[in-house]
Amino acid sequence: MKMSGAQILIDSLKEAGVETIFGYPGGQALPIYDALYDSDLQHILVRHEQGAAHAADGYARASGKVGVCLATSGPGATNLVTGIANAYMDSVPMVAITGQVPTFLLGRDSFQEVDITGITLPITKHNYIVKDIKDMGRIVKEAFYVASTGRPGPVLIDVPKDISSGEMDYERNGCLNLPGYNPPREAREDWVNQAMQAIAESRCPVIYAGGGVISSGAHQELKKLSETLLAPVAVTLMGLGGFPGDHPLSLGMLGMHGSKYANYAVCECDLLIAVGVRFDDRVTGKIESFASNAKIIHIDIDPAEMGKNVRVDIPVTGDVKLVLNQLLERLEARLPTAWQEKIAAWKKEYPFDYDRTGEALKPQQVIREIYRQTSGQARITTEVGQHQMWAAQYYTYTKPRSFISSGGLGTMGYGFPAAIGVQVACPEETVFDIAGDGSIQMNIQELATAVNYELPVNVAIMNNGYLGMVRQWQEMLYNRRYSQSEMKSPDFVKLAESYGAEGYRITRKEEVAPVLQAAIQSRKPVLMDFVVEPEENVLPFVPPGKGLNEMLG
Repeated sequence: MKMSGAQILIDSLKEAGVETIFGYPGGQALPIYDALYDSDLQHILVRHEQGAAHAADGYARASGKVGVCLATSGPGATNLVTGIANAYMDSVPMVAITGQVPTFLLGRDSFQEVDITGITLPITKHNYIVKDIKDMGRIVKEAFYVASTGRPGPVLIDVPKDISSGEMDYERNGCLNLPGYNPPREAREDWVNQAMQAIAESRCPVIYAGGGVISSGAHQELKKLSETLLAPVAVTLMGLGGFPGDHPLSLGMLGMHGSKYANYAVCECDLLIAVGVRFDDRVTGKIESFASNAKIIHIDIDPAEMGKNVRVDIPVTGDVKLVLNQLLERLEARLPTAWQEKIAAWKKEYPFDYDRTGEALKPQQVIREIYRQTSGQARITTEVGQHQMWAAQYYTYTKPRSFISSGGLGTMGYGFPAAIGVQVACPEETVFDIAGDGSIQMNIQELATAVNYELPVNVAIMNNGYLGMVRQWQEMLYNRRYSQSEMKSPDFVKLAESYGAEGYRITRKEEVAPVLQAAIQSRKPVLMDFVVEPEENVLPFVPPGKGLNEMLG
C-alpha cells in the first residue's frame, strides 16, 4: 500500500498503542499534521510546546504508557527541550517527534533549522533522525521499545519534511532487532545470596524506595518485603505513593525536607535496602554521614547507578519487581523488636506540624483540606518550590501514580501542563495541581487548553507574594537579604475568567473547605488563589552540605 512518510509515522504510532498526542503545528511538521487530519488519534493542541512535553510526561506517569509529544523544527523543537530533560531526569517513558527541514537543506542554517538530535543527545535515552523513508516504521517501533523498557526515558525522532511528504509502498514489519540493547531482568544468584545474608544479619533494617518501584509496578512486592522484615520504608519524592503513606511502617519522605523520623532511621539503621533509587543529593545530604552505620544493598535496573553517588556494599542489578520476588521467595517473617518501638517513638515525637495560631491562612492547612475533601484519592501534580514540599509532607499518598512532580530537574511550570496530561489519561478522576504564585505563571497559558478540551483540572495556588523557596533560603542562609524574590502577581480570578475557567480568591480559613467543594463539583477548570502566610517556611530543613541528622526546625 502506497503511503507517505507521515502516514507511515501515524500508522506506526497506532501500532504502538498510542491514543493521544500533545502537540503544536508548524511548517516542517505540516505533512504529519495533514496525516493526523484523517486519523482517529486524539490530538491535544497546547498553547506552548513546553506544555506539550510536560503534558505527555504527566500522561505517561499517570497511565504507565509512553507519552507522545509533537512539534515543528527550530524553536518548536527547542521549546520541547526542558520537558525532555525533565522526563530524562525522572526516567519517564516519552517519545518526542519533531519536524525538520528537508534533508537537502540540513547543515545550511536553513530557516528554522536546529540540530535537535545534537542538542538532545545528553537528555534522551536515544534519538533518531530519519534520513530514509524506508526506516520510518522500524525507527518508531524501536523508539517505543527503548523508551519503555529497562530504565524508562525519552526518545526523540526527528523527521525531515521530504521524508514525511515522500511516498513508498509500505507493509508493516513486526520484527524488532536490537542486539546491542539488553535491559537486565532478574538478578544474578550470587548477588541475591549476598543480599539475603546481609538481611539475615541485620537487626535495624530500613528500606529506601524511589521512583523505580512505581516504574516497575513493584508496589505490592515492596509492601510485602516491608511487612515480612518489619522494616520501615522511607521514600523519595519520586517514590511517594509507591508505599502506602498511612501504613504503620511508613516513614514518609526522607531527605532535605523529609520527616525527622525518616532521616533519623536512615542515620541509625544497620542495613539500608535501596530499591529503585539513585541516591540524589537532596536525599543523602552530606555523603560521608549518609547511612554511615549501615551496610547498603542497592537494587536497580540501571548498572550505571551502582556506586555512582554513594558506596554500595551489595549491588543488585535487575528489574525491581523481579528482584524483590527473588528475595521474597526465600525470606521468612520476622517478629517485632526494639527497633520498631524506637521508630514508633520517633514518629510520635516528631510529626509534621505547623503553627495554627493567628489569623493568616497557612498553606499546610490548605493541602490537608484538599486531602480531606478528596478522601486522599485525587491525582496530585505540583509545580516546584515550597508548595511542592508541603504537598509531599501534608497529603498522604496511598497508591502509585497519585503524586506527579518534577524531581531531578526541579522544573517550575511543570505541574499545570502535567495535570492536563494526567486528566486526559484519567478523565473520571479528580486532578489537582498544587502551585506557587511564581511557578504557575510559567505555563499559565495552558488554561486555554484545559478550557478548550473541557478538562476539569483544579489549580490550588499557594500565593505568598514571593518565590517562596528562594525567599526561604535567603532568610535562612543569606541574612534575610530578599534579592529579587518578592513577586507581584496578576488578579488570578480575572485571569481565569478571561480564559473561560472559574476563579476564586481565598483569604480566610473558613473559606477553604467550601471553595474546594465547589471546585471539585464544578467539573470545569478552576483556578483557586489561596492568599497564604508570606514568610511560612518548609520544615524540617537540612541545609546544603549538612547530614540528615543536622536538620533545622
